[in-house]
Amino acid sequence: MTSQKTLFRYIARRFLFAIGGAFALCAGLIFMIDFVEMLRQAGKYGGASLPVIAWITLLRLPAYTEVLLTFAILVGSISTFVNLARSSELAVMRAGGMSAWLFLRPGILVAFLLGIFAITVYNPISASARAEAERLHAEVFGRASNFLRQQSGLPWMRQDGNDGPSVIWAANATEGGLKLTQVRILQYDSNDKFVERVHGKHARLQDGHWVVTNGWVVRPNEPPQLFETYAVPTYLSPDRVQDAMGSVRSLSFWELPTIIDLAERAGLTSAPYHVQFQLLLSRPFLLALMVLLAGTVSLKSFRSGGIQSMVIVGVLGGICFFLMVEVSRQIGVAGLVAPWIAVWVPICVAFAFASTIILHQEDG
Repeated sequence: MTSQKTLFRYIARRFLFAIGGAFALCAGLIFMIDFVEMLRQAGKYGGASLPVIAWITLLRLPAYTEVLLTFAILVGSISTFVNLARSSELAVMRAGGMSAWLFLRPGILVAFLLGIFAITVYNPISASARAEAERLHAEVFGRASNFLRQQSGLPWMRQDGNDGPSVIWAANATEGGLKLTQVRILQYDSNDKFVERVHGKHARLQDGHWVVTNGWVVRPNEPPQLFETYAVPTYLSPDRVQDAMGSVRSLSFWELPTIIDLAERAGLTSAPYHVQFQLLLSRPFLLALMVLLAGTVSLKSFRSGGIQSMVIVGVLGGICFFLMVEVSRQIGVAGLVAPWIAVWVPICVAFAFASTIILHQEDG
């Protein structure tokens, strides 16, 4: 029993080091690429010193590397199995009566625990660092960074307020969605009856209201009126509108339940937030699945040959699986299927597929 525990810890340590190495290599490459891009922006817009550029790049790094953890688990697991096979340790374990499931178990446990750490600790850190990077980028360069910038030409957005629902359109959003330009608002009462139309040059979100400056208000059977400031009620708040109108993937795991409730109260579609929440919940299982997928292609003996081809097939298969997950996510975001179906069905199918292959390899 003691020797089995020792072997379990040894294999788990090998998995952890291999996964950490793959993750560090990918993170280093991403840092260098993003650092070069930041230097290009500094040369174009000016106003930034080298330490500030390096700090902004470092703050942006967690947001980029978070999505790479799944790939790092796959590559690290394949590397671990291949190295164990090359050193004949895998053959010795099999000769000692160990099945594939016994030396897969340490890797599955390591991946599952890394998934829990990713959604409860790393994801919130990533979201906070991303927000700080956006603030520094805007402060240094006087413009929003590319990977958080609001898109121009916002679509019509429905929201709710104390006086009833309203529909907002703006030509552009700045300051993370807190300030809108060239605003058009259609206001309705609680019975969805049209009340008024508001046109304004600017609108800024304050607690419980969009404050429109230099706005024309047009009501049925009344002449247009010009107001220096005009308030339109909303359930959105300044500390949440950036999340409700911004990138779903920039939200923290702990913030998502509140954002989902806020989006539903404000009349926004909540499907993307539900899908993202399910994706984060499924991450430990997804990472554990990567170990199984690695096991399907890298548990052969070196003497049997062809292991290099199997490894290449495994990496390509993992990439295809990532594409399938992304397609399924987009289907869920579009509201064509329930969010839990869009997220969990690909994982369950891949888990059944990998388990079947390993069982066939073990028992024929």
